Amino acid sequence: MTHSYKHKKTTLAYILVSCILYVWFAYFTARTDALQVVLLYGILFVLGYYILKAFGFYISNSLGKGYRVLALVSVLFRILLLFAIPNLSQDFYRFIWDGQMLLEGFNPYLYKPDNVILWNTSISSAQELYDGMGKLSASHFTNYPPLNQLCFVLGNLFPGKTILTSVIGMRLIIIAADIGTLYFGKKILEVLKLPSNRIFWYILNPFIIIELTGNLHFEGVMIFFLVWSLYLLHKGYWKWAAVIYACSISVKLIPLMFLPLFFGWFLSTSSRTTLSTSSRTTNSTSLSNQKNSQRKWISYAESKGLFAFAGITKLIVFYTIVGITLIVFFLPFFSIEFVDNYSKTVALWFNNFEFNASIYYILRAIGYSLTGYNEIGFIGKILPVIPVLFILGFSFLKTNNSIPKLSNSFLLVLTIYLFFSTTVHPWYIASLVILCVFTNYRYPLIWSAVIILSYLSYLGIGTADKAENLWIIALEYTIVFLVFTWEVILKKRLPIL
Repeated sequence: MTHSYKHKKTTLAYILVSCILYVWFAYFTARTDALQVVLLYGILFVLGYYILKAFGFYISNSLGKGYRVLALVSVLFRILLLFAIPNLSQDFYRFIWDGQMLLEGFNPYLYKPDNVILWNTSISSAQELYDGMGKLSASHFTNYPPLNQLCFVLGNLFPGKTILTSVIGMRLIIIAADIGTLYFGKKILEVLKLPSNRIFWYILNPFIIIELTGNLHFEGVMIFFLVWSLYLLHKGYWKWAAVIYACSISVKLIPLMFLPLFFGWFLSTSSRTTLSTSSRTTNSTSLSNQKNSQRKWISYAESKGLFAFAGITKLIVFYTIVGITLIVFFLPFFSIEFVDNYSKTVALWFNNFEFNASIYYILRAIGYSLTGYNEIGFIGKILPVIPVLFILGFSFLKTNNSIPKLSNSFLLVLTIYLFFSTTVHPWYIASLVILCVFTNYRYPLIWSAVIILSYLSYLGIGTADKAENLWIIALEYTIVFLVFTWEVILKKRLPIL
């Protein structure tokens, strides 16, 4: 009894100290406070680990008391950040700008802030938003998909019409999305007979709380739709899964790269569905006749390629539903000018921008030594080819016939994509964190802990003019690559079947 009392007191202390540190981080820390950022972040990770460890026993009990407490704690941590202006990213200024452009009746895909600021003053706090987003964002067209734009509009509708009230409105959307991810993520783990406490590797992860809720990155909304879609897919509602999957793409474009990976899913599920139908139609016969009938039907179906035909037909319908849903989302903004602006803006991320890269920086250094100047224009066109080859290989050579296997393919494909990207902002790895929940791989959790080092390099620690410190980036990726190599190559850990 005494041990249990002390255990509860210790756990409560972990939670209270975490609350204080989240408040300290959100309201009293600037991203230029390098040491403070790293220390608070690191301590929050340690406390998060001990909170999960303390509740490890109670989560598995039949009453689910520990699960409910952790769910409330994770929401509490997010609510504490509700009134804070994001301190590690300035992207939210552009989010508010785009939302206000739409509310004023302008298509945000057709106008750069640089131009709008010269002739339109009806946007609330226009100059402050323009200055806050920075020259890089202000000089380019928006690249945020339509459903993300809707989130910006809804955030701006929050009463008050100030930058803070818009931040609160958007933050409530992200918090609601995380609660949705908690709900559907838990359901997926339960139907797969996996420990439901795994979902807290994402929900209670300080990286997720700080980057998504704190810094207002809408990967959390994209992930909510992705997890919901996977749940519907597992339950057999694949047409609705396609609609929800399109919603995920319409928040962030990343899920587009996963579409080819559904090839193995639909071929295998068509086989299972056909077998199930065959079994139901022979229930009236004897067991022996039923087995013989099934063997004949399987042999006939395989010889005629019926399983493959049915699977490919479903796959085409799935893609068609995704495509139509996306067209519906983009249609209100559509014009030839929109297509031109949007495609050029997205292409910039491959050919012009560079931040916190890994393999690209090595190739860039080689390019400098050979030619004497930055070869991003050439390297940026070549690097995407490698992830494409991996996507094709995982689509046609792997049997993605279960949620863990499909998640495993999603995880590895996205990892390879990020390894070969020219730009890897911290919030990009949020998708890796949620996907690893459904597999045996844990390297995304390590990456989420060391990703804070990218902010130090951005601050220019030990360099002039706030240039990236390549030694800090090298440290980050050395840790990530070592864990990745151990888990994926040396230990050969497979996804849970």
